[in-house]
Amino acid sequence: MSRTATLKDRIDPRKLPRHIAIIMDGNGRWAKERGHDRIYGHHEGVQSVKSVVEACGELGIPYLTIYAFSTENWERPSDEVNGIMELLVSTLHKEIDSLREHNIRLHVIGDLDMLPPVCRQEVQEAVQLTASHDGLHLIVALSYSSRWEIVQAVKQLAADVRAGKVKPEDIDQQIFAQYLCTAAFPDPELVIRTSGEYRISNFLLYQIAYAELYFTPTLWPDFRKENLYEAILDFQSRERRFGKTSEQIQQNEEMFS
Repeated sequence: MSRTATLKDRIDPRKLPRHIAIIMDGNGRWAKERGHDRIYGHHEGVQSVKSVVEACGELGIPYLTIYAFSTENWERPSDEVNGIMELLVSTLHKEIDSLREHNIRLHVIGDLDMLPPVCRQEVQEAVQLTASHDGLHLIVALSYSSRWEIVQAVKQLAADVRAGKVKPEDIDQQIFAQYLCTAAFPDPELVIRTSGEYRISNFLLYQIAYAELYFTPTLWPDFRKENLYEAILDFQSRERRFGKTSEQIQQNEEMFS
């Protein structure tokens, strides 16, 4: 039996995270180590996305968010940015049939007004073509940053308060969450960052308040199913207390066992 299959067999299907979020880092370094330009690493990273999406579908994980491009990434060299935008369009063209075949619903969150018109059109069409699917929800964070998202949420909430749609005294965490890009999704339970960096990089800051964080030195183009399985097994080995004590968690488990 292969190592990948062995790792998969060790996963407890009763304790899967409902929502996994991934900061896909290391494409540029992976390419440079092999004597190529950075865009080559982004191209190879697409294979990792396909592998992880397939693994989540097989395991029955309902939600997967991938951090594809941040608002800060617009400051990168124009050749790299243009290459990433072209890659986005070509990937959507190539993979839309696969998304439809596997019943995957595509969502895109972020400041899409910043995208070139042709990219924005391709994204919107792909989202529409998969809108009726009820399998894995694949959420692509594109031209996204959490601080941008929170500011936009506050602006919209303030406008609704001014219009009398929301009373200030009624605002709580649940109401605020409705104004975020992720209002339709549960919060991530597991956040994975590749390439050995130990930071969140402006990603889902509000939503990951109680997520388990998993950091791996593996560069994103090398990340495959077995790496995802390792992250899930690590997740399943942790005690998630949400501010409670271990004793309280154990008592709750005994009550419902």
